[in-house]
Amino acid sequence: VQLQASGGGLVQAGGSLRLSCAASVRTFSIYAIGWFRQAPGKEREFVARISRSGDSTFYADSVKGRFTISRDTAKNTVYLQMNSLKPEDTAIYYCATAREPRATDPRGYRDWGQGTQVTVSS
Repeated sequence: VQLQASGGGLVQAGGSLRLSCAASVRTFSIYAIGWFRQAPGKEREFVARISRSGDSTFYADSVKGRFTISRDTAKNTVYLQMNSLKPEDTAIYYCATAREPRATDPRGYRDWGQGTQVTVSS
């Protein structure tokens, strides 16, 4: 599955962005999808995950209450709505298909998009 992440950009602290993760195939719907991020010099970290059906979501504590993950099966797309952004949210954001539906470790994911840069200024 090829994934294309988009929607990143430069925003001031407190602002919002919506990231999109578009898949190349309809079979995208059989996968749970995760969003990760990686800041310079840091390891890739889990951000959020959504189940195949979209009825179950899970978030990292650092983004809970600020970020919302959703999916549109008809459009083969998963979204990450990011509100109340902070400078520490600055990173490259990646989406990926899950090998294991409840995984939060990057090793539990297989197909990765190319990433989209999010920069939050203070």
